Amino acid sequence: MEIRELEPHHAARYRKIRLEALQQHPAAYSSSYEEEVGFSSEHFERLLASSHAVTFGAFDQEQLVGVVTLSMETRVKLQHRANIVAMYVRPESRRLGVARQLLREAIARARTTSGIEQLYLSVTSGNISAKRLYDSLGFRRYGTNPGAMKIDGAYHDDILMVLVL
Repeated sequence: MEIRELEPHHAARYRKIRLEALQQHPAAYSSSYEEEVGFSSEHFERLLASSHAVTFGAFDQEQLVGVVTLSMETRVKLQHRANIVAMYVRPESRRLGVARQLLREAIARARTTSGIEQLYLSVTSGNISAKRLYDSLGFRRYGTNPGAMKIDGAYHDDILMVLVL
């Protein structure tokens, strides 16, 4: 398994795994498959070229099997913060440490990025394995966003977590 920073030329592969994530686990993301399926490859190229976010990919023999994005805050009062978003590992690559490797890479980048002192993330309350992973990496719960998302009439709470670097 190799963890690498995704670049604009990875846009087609990133788009594919992103849409898979949104379709397979709609409660895990605030974006929806229906919103993003119409986004062009150029949209994903722009995301991967952003100076305020870094997306890491887990490659298994050039197959993209997992992703996570480290998104830096740009507003002056929030520049000490960054966010972990868009975490996803394909089912066949789960329970192999891929998510842990991706998160360690994102945390390491945050630690070496000037000014970042805190990493934030949110996780759907029912995602027990993700909560355990985040706990094991030092993230701590600081709140709950009740009814954060409404999908097909059902509400889903988000657990809010922070890692102080």
